[in-house]
This record gives sequence, structure tokens and C-alpha cells, in this order.
Amino acid sequence: MIWLIGNKGMLGREVEKLLNRQKKYYVATDIEVDITNYEQLKEFVSNKPISWIINCAAYTSVENAEDEPELVFKINADGPLNIADIAGKKNAKLVHISTDYVFDGEKKEAYVETDIPNPINIYGKSKFKSEKNIAETVKAYFIIRSAWLYGQNGNNFVRTMIKLFKEKSKLKVVADQWGSPTYAYDLAEVIIRIIEINPVTYGIYHFTNEGKINWYQFSTEVYNLAKIGGLITKPVEILPIETGQYPTKAKRPANTYLSKEKISRHFNISLKPWKESLAHFISTSRSGL
Repeated sequence: MIWLIGNKGMLGREVEKLLNRQKKYYVATDIEVDITNYEQLKEFVSNKPISWIINCAAYTSVENAEDEPELVFKINADGPLNIADIAGKKNAKLVHISTDYVFDGEKKEAYVETDIPNPINIYGKSKFKSEKNIAETVKAYFIIRSAWLYGQNGNNFVRTMIKLFKEKSKLKVVADQWGSPTYAYDLAEVIIRIIEINPVTYGIYHFTNEGKINWYQFSTEVYNLAKIGGLITKPVEILPIETGQYPTKAKRPANTYLSKEKISRHFNISLKPWKESLAHFISTSRSGL
């Protein structure tokens, strides 16, 4: 049995769709089973033959995290520690989602899984702590670091930009922060593939869609595709700016481009170009955007 945790979130919803479509034997929970409450978790699994746990639950607001670090660490670090302990006791394999923000962005080349994390904001620090908690607690784990996630549900950059394009005639977008977008559906497919393969090559893996871009380039492509799809009917001027011109509470790393060579090689995964996945998302989500 697969246990999906966080099934009401952006990624969790996509994972659950695939679990249903492929008729997998699973149970799913969200906030009704509190991952920060160990006794609740233990009671929930007590009579269930759990063999895999997928943890999609997380505190994901990078900006708000700066104002409530205790809550962020409770959800993003203590919660996964509890889940890892349960996984060990049930002899279950754990898939946990982490982030590119565990890195400080100082590296010029692509980050590989063996690069040493050095997070520069609360969110990144909490996710790095989750990685350490899991690695120290259970052996059979797959930590997938992803980045710039967007999808059908919840707040994300693509939805926000389309909303702003409808409201404004001029926008400024940061052009000196580099990385790769990730379509939640594509990440969900990777999670299910790992479970189907049932490997023993445990550890940390990186996954995003392919291509290194900045937020300005991302927003420009969102605009072009939204205009083609009839979601935007007026011209919008998009201006590239530097990070210093757009101050935020949370520091952002300049480069978090992740190498996907390891996950591609281990699980024979073909990486979709970011433009292709973005086009698919916008064309199939028009009514909801």
C-alpha cells in the first residue's frame, strides 16, 4: 500500500490523479493527519500494510517563512523526521520532496547531488534540515530536489503572472536568478516511476524540466503562450531587472540550476524541455487560468 501525504497540495493532487489512473492501492491524507503529531501518524498506520510513503506536505511560502521560522521548521523538518521514523518502523520506502533552495547559488555550473548545501533563507534551511533528518533516521529513502514548481492547483508563478498580465500593462521581473521550472505533473510521473521500478539506489536526486532560464525569460514565455491561447488580449511590457531592484524578505540564490544526469541515468527518465511542459500546462488549463 502507498501512503500519499499532502494530497490536497499542488503536487499531491497530481500524484493522486496518477495513482487513481493507474489503479494503485493507496491511502491519502492531508492536514487531517498532522505530520507534526507523531502519535497521530503512528495511529493512522497501525493497521495498514504501508510499503511506500510519498511526502508532498510542506510549508512552501518562501517569503512568509522569514516571519515564522518556528512553524516552518516544525512542518518542514520535524514533520519529515516523524514520517521517516514511521517509515523505518513499517519497513516502508520514503519519497520526500526537497528544493533547489538548499543551495546558496554561488556556483556557476549546474548543482549536482553531491554539492554541499548552504541555504540562505529560512525555507531553504528548513528543507535542508528535513533532508538531514531523513538521512539520519531511515535508509530506504528517495529525496527529490525540485524547483520553480507550478501546476493546476494552488498559487504558483505561472498563475500569478497570468493574473498580473490581465491587470497591468507593465511588469518588472528579475532576470539575474537562474534555474529551471518544473511542471507538477511531470514530477508526479517521476515519483510514480520510482515506485514502479522499486529500486534500492537510495539517496538524493534532482529533477526539474530541462533548460536553464531566469524568471524574466520564464515570464516572457508565459505571456507569449497565454496570448496565443487567448488568455491575454492586450499588450504587456515586461522589463528585466536585477535582484537588488526588487527587494524581498527572503534572500534568493542567483543560480540553482540542477543537474538531472543522475535521475535520468538511474531511472531511465527522459527530461521534457521546460517550454514544452509549460505549453502543455497552459493549453490544458485555460479554463482555470
